[in-house]
Amino acid sequence: MDGFHCSLIEFMLHKTERLHSLVGRYNSPDEHPFFGKICPSPSCHLFNLGHVLHGPSPRFAKKGSDGNCGSSAVCDTICLQALSKRIHYGKFVAEAKFQATPDTYVAAIRTQDRDQIMRLLTYEIVESKVKERIHEEGDCKSPVYKIKAGLVADLYGDWIMPLTKEVQVEYLLRRLD
Repeated sequence: MDGFHCSLIEFMLHKTERLHSLVGRYNSPDEHPFFGKICPSPSCHLFNLGHVLHGPSPRFAKKGSDGNCGSSAVCDTICLQALSKRIHYGKFVAEAKFQATPDTYVAAIRTQDRDQIMRLLTYEIVESKVKERIHEEGDCKSPVYKIKAGLVADLYGDWIMPLTKEVQVEYLLRRLD
């Protein structure tokens, strides 16, 4: 990279930490940058977190906001990026389905029939099995999960699978271009 004489991971980490520092991520006592000496000061309003830890002692959460919005925003961004990646994997699934039976899809693609493509992509039995598997994995007595399996199954059924299919439809609508 221009102006950098280091590995790609060092470049990525340096740039990421500078951005995260601007939103206050490293003001939290449980966050530590690799390149701390070159991180800028936060540019947003932060709560005074005070002295939370004594030495290597664990931190216990108190009810209410800890003012650690920057770190939360970073974690939320990571979660959203992971969801986006998961949803966009649907393009590979759509391509595999198209290649398995191209004649099934070509007419619907040529007429830009979104509803027909959605019907072709939807396997309700598979979707039900995915949600069922999530419920079953959450029914185990050990370990104890902080999130109910039903909520995760609903997240898949109400958001992840429908968004994945929307991405698949958009991909296939342009498949013959």
